[in-house]
Amino acid sequence: MVSKKVTIVNAQGFHMRPASAFATAMGKYSSDINLKVNGNDVNAKSLMNIIAACIKCGHEVEVVCNGADENEALAEAVSLIESGFGE
Repeated sequence: MVSKKVTIVNAQGFHMRPASAFATAMGKYSSDINLKVNGNDVNAKSLMNIIAACIKCGHEVEVVCNGADENEALAEAVSLIESGFGE
């Protein structure tokens, strides 16, 4: 299991477009991938779970990956979040 804490930087937070891009990107990994935010575990492969978590700009989330390709999944997840999804 690997994890890293990152802060959401895009102004609108995890709204539909970045949440969809994130869930799609995480879906290609076999590892379990979760976001820990506001005391909750959110399935990072589920668009609806990400949207339901109401993750806003400035929130700190911990990306937790567990599985065969956990390091690659964590690297991509952190890169996507830190880039602000190009917004």
